[in-house]
Amino acid sequence: MARMELTKDFANDFAARLTAVATETETLLGRLLGGEPLPGETARPERLLAAMRHAVLGGGKRLRPFLLVETAALCGAPRDGALLAGAALECLHCYSLVHDDLPAMDDDELRRGRPTVHKAFDQATAILAGDALLTLAFDILARVEVHDDANVRIALVTELARASGLGGMAGGQMLDLAAEGRFVERRALGEIEIAMLQAMKTGALIRFACRAGAILGQAGSPERASIDRYGAAIGQAFQIADDLLDVEGDSATLGKATAKDAAAGKATLVSALGVKGAHARLDALIAEADAALETFGAKADTLCAAARFVAQRRN
Repeated sequence: MARMELTKDFANDFAARLTAVATETETLLGRLLGGEPLPGETARPERLLAAMRHAVLGGGKRLRPFLLVETAALCGAPRDGALLAGAALECLHCYSLVHDDLPAMDDDELRRGRPTVHKAFDQATAILAGDALLTLAFDILARVEVHDDANVRIALVTELARASGLGGMAGGQMLDLAAEGRFVERRALGEIEIAMLQAMKTGALIRFACRAGAILGQAGSPERASIDRYGAAIGQAFQIADDLLDVEGDSATLGKATAKDAAAGKATLVSALGVKGAHARLDALIAEADAALETFGAKADTLCAAARFVAQRRN
């Protein structure tokens, strides 16, 4: 719980809440990726739909939807709209994974213990599946079922576009490729440069998940600022934990290849700070996340537990 050790009962409750959101999100995504065309669609090509379903269904902790749903609950927003917004976010997140796995990017063959989309299908289909998931995310967010106030939906669309585009995830991926020496001579990045890269590439969508919950709940400026600080802290914590897993984890547990970051010369805070330093930074970020939510008191216990889950995950 906030600013204290988790009891066994609360840890079990947190796990149950995480599983519940994952299950509801999986069901919702299955419906959204059904075979019947929507109004305005002519048809849904079977192979493309199958690739999209392969990318999205059947795995994952659904952490981003969970953060969105729990932050929305903290701010008093209805669950159904938050789940739909979370499904939109998951579509966009999975699009990014499909494209990141391509040979031109990270060149991965395994994702969540299964062949990546371009291996299960082909590269052209994988590119189109990612494109279609990206656009579906904004289709979903624009629906009145997310929120009956059009201004709230516009704010969500704007925030997600910025979190995932030039100044967010896509821009961060470009900086990551440049750091590997893809386009320019490779050079060692400093700690500040790495933190900025990771805040864009990985942190932006996690931060959006938290901000979106506050938008749905139409929270006031002080509350939004606190939630934003929390989202920024756990976004960085997630990436550090992921980088540590690449060093300390195993592919069977993770469901993807390990030890790739060092081989590719990727810029990570583990490489900059060392393993011990990265663990220390992770602890500091969890304390920062706790402090950001102090104003909410015990109502924020689940989100504080989520920060610990991010730091301590093993897959």
